[in-house]
Amino acid sequence: MKKLPNFSYEKRLWKKGYKFVAGCDEVGRGCFAGPVVAACNVFMPQNPKNKFQIPKNIKIDDSKKLSETQRNIAAKWIKDNCLTWGIGIGRVSEINRLGMTKATSSAFRRAITNANKRMASRVDYLLIDAFYIPYTRGLRMPLKTEKLKNKRIKELKYSKLSGRQLAIINGDEKSLSIAAASIIAKVYRDKLMKNLSKRPKFKKYGWDKNKGYGTRQHREAILKYGSTKYHRKKFVETYLSKNN
Repeated sequence: MKKLPNFSYEKRLWKKGYKFVAGCDEVGRGCFAGPVVAACNVFMPQNPKNKFQIPKNIKIDDSKKLSETQRNIAAKWIKDNCLTWGIGIGRVSEINRLGMTKATSSAFRRAITNANKRMASRVDYLLIDAFYIPYTRGLRMPLKTEKLKNKRIKELKYSKLSGRQLAIINGDEKSLSIAAASIIAKVYRDKLMKNLSKRPKFKKYGWDKNKGYGTRQHREAILKYGSTKYHRKKFVETYLSKNN
């Protein structure tokens, strides 16, 4: 049986004295429609004297591996039990104008800012799935004399522009904080797409079910009715060019 995400990465940083270690992840990068959404959350440092148990009915894992019901239950528990959390949105207009990479980075930065506001402090370290976030405000900057002594976390990147970050490949399968962020982001975005789908002019695209992803029904609707202001131009244009 595959191991679930845990606090192994977080514990290494807590032991070094970093209290506010955040997990950050995004959802919606590969969609045809809707924004890209990022989430950031911080759990209280865990130790023998301060350790919570995740209830048996709560599963925290990569959001793609959970059912909608599991995600909804987990998201509520995470928000109730973490120190802080925040959501950031990369709008469709930003995706169309700036490209996916820059829009996603903006979403991450907004999520971090919102998480900081909730706890009236700043994140010490950021754990993120796969890649670093450039020009990140709201993260504590590294000291000039700060050096890594723990070889196991030699991947930690210090940057005056990005603050303290650790990018972990498949991080949502390894770090509990990153997995929790992926769940919060997924639940938020799914709800947003469902609400958009309730509008009469958008019902035909089936966003309540496909959440903006390029399913067959969604693609056929685009071919039949055209795109909307919530569609990503480049994604749609690429698809249409292959089907005309």
